[in-house]
Amino acid sequence: MGRKVRGVRELRGKKQETMADELGISQQAVSKLEQSEHIEDETLEKIAGVLGVSIEAIKNFNEEAVFNQLHNTLHDQSSLVNYQCTFNPMDKLMEAIEENKKLYERWLKDKDETIAKLEKMLEGK
Repeated sequence: MGRKVRGVRELRGKKQETMADELGISQQAVSKLEQSEHIEDETLEKIAGVLGVSIEAIKNFNEEAVFNQLHNTLHDQSSLVNYQCTFNPMDKLMEAIEENKKLYERWLKDKDETIAKLEKMLEGK
């Protein structure tokens, strides 16, 4: 049963420390639970609540079935989404470079104008 708890915890992306905090126990106690062959229903109910699954999901957890499902998903091309770019990344990069050039040129112009204004002010004193 402990291996099943660990498997569900890992699939949910929780660390032992996080689960321990949420259960109000130590990380070592979680580790011990995950090594246990039997876990009381009351404790299992708390664990299920923390993991956001039902007790049945933990009891019926099967690592081999999960790995088989992942394996089949990765090898079944019809279920994969097509993640091809709809734009040319180099075009976007060049656009960004051109925009930076324009901003830099505007900054230089503003700087020159500010210097000219300050020089006029100093001449007046």
